[in-house]
Amino acid sequence: MYKRLIRPILFLFDPELIHHISFFLIKIFMKIPGISHLIHKLFSIKSKHLEKEIFGIKFPNPVGLAAGFDKNAELFNELSNFGFGFIEIGTVTPKPQPGNKKKRVFRLNDDSSLINRLGFNNKGVDFVINNLKNKGKIIVGGNIGKNKNTPNHKAIDDYIYCFNALFDYVDYFVVNVSSPNTPNLRDLQEKKPLTALVKQLNKERLKKSKEKPLLLKISPDLSEKQLLDIISVIETEKLDGVIATNTTISRENLKSNPKLFIESGGLSGKKLTSKSNEVIRFIHKNSNGSFPIIGVGGIFDYEDVIEKLECGASLVQIYTGFIYEGPSLVKKINKKLIISKTNC
Repeated sequence: MYKRLIRPILFLFDPELIHHISFFLIKIFMKIPGISHLIHKLFSIKSKHLEKEIFGIKFPNPVGLAAGFDKNAELFNELSNFGFGFIEIGTVTPKPQPGNKKKRVFRLNDDSSLINRLGFNNKGVDFVINNLKNKGKIIVGGNIGKNKNTPNHKAIDDYIYCFNALFDYVDYFVVNVSSPNTPNLRDLQEKKPLTALVKQLNKERLKKSKEKPLLLKISPDLSEKQLLDIISVIETEKLDGVIATNTTISRENLKSNPKLFIESGGLSGKKLTSKSNEVIRFIHKNSNGSFPIIGVGGIFDYEDVIEKLECGASLVQIYTGFIYEGPSLVKKINKKLIISKTNC
């Protein structure tokens, strides 16, 4: 029904506009008595076959919602009713910022992909904290970044600020140094600045009465040498895991309107699948599986999830697939995961 009737209507309008309208409608709809319970019953599956304990957290299922969808933690409780095992909010920066100039999101329908150059548009960490005070049982990750106007040599201050501010409200943290839409941000993935950043965040972790997992989100456009450096940093500095991957700046083998190819920004969706899988496979092999990987990029069905798990991922996240396939995607994946585990 979604792909035949609802999606064609939604896709008539600007992607960012539809995103905001959808958020508004879901928020209103879920306030109707009994609707949240009904949606949860229709889309959520609970089974011990789906449960996974990774970096000390027991996930009810391995399918999460990637960062960027609910940047300001405005809808995570409502979205959890669609069956997600965890939801990542953000990217959050210390100060509110509007992001890049619109239009900044583009659909590549023939490639089942998106290009976005949003640029960490968010309402700031204080706004997010206020929303997280109403957090239910859903596992929430906090994806943190730096403000656009913060120079890289002062970026550590922004990450530490967000880490400390969000600490009591999220279950794990993700250090985002891999978005292509904030100038020079990806330079922080280089070994020297990355090591300095992680060391300072670990110092902050040691001050806390309890420890929360700290992960690193990386780009799919890194060289093998850069990936080996990142593995070294993760192992040396004892990070808890990696999220692979963010969006790509590559425009290889696209079939959509060539006019869209010149749009700057990160590409997500099916055209990211193979690049993401290559990075996951490389990291898992060259780290000997010494830390967990959350696989992201081009997940549209159960087979895509299995491929990521076989490459070495422990958990997965979806974003663009949720937009193209609709709200039943998580349930479809989890149902097949239960069957496959039962038959093993």
